[in-house]
Amino acid sequence: MTSPPPILLVEDNDDDVELMLRALRGVAHRDRIVRVPDGVDALDYLFARGAHAGRALEPLPSIVFLDLRLPRLDGIDVLTQLRADARTAVLPVVMLTTSMEHRDRLAAYQQRVNSYVQKPVDYDEFVKLVRSLVHYWTEINVAPP
Repeated sequence: MTSPPPILLVEDNDDDVELMLRALRGVAHRDRIVRVPDGVDALDYLFARGAHAGRALEPLPSIVFLDLRLPRLDGIDVLTQLRADARTAVLPVVMLTTSMEHRDRLAAYQQRVNSYVQKPVDYDEFVKLVRSLVHYWTEINVAPP
């Protein structure tokens, strides 16, 4: 039996990463969660280059949680590059951010983000949201072929 694909968390804020890991407890094994701190590292991981050159390209993550504001390369630029490559064009990406700016949401949807979700401030709401998203994208949604 093969192990389930990883969940990729692209987040530069260590506190938000810790919240995500706590929220994912019980719905995803910790060894299944891959965290990268910026947009360049996210692309390197997904395309198995740079620091991730030894990684196999398959399997792709079951879901990518992508922050909008990232160092080196922001979330919109990461999404643009993912959608431009046939290998990642249909990879499920959830933009998980604090921004509700009209221009940010529009830019994300123009680049075919699968979902744009504002991070709740309340911890319990955050946990509930993250668990619901993981459940939907890994168990309910039928992944592209």
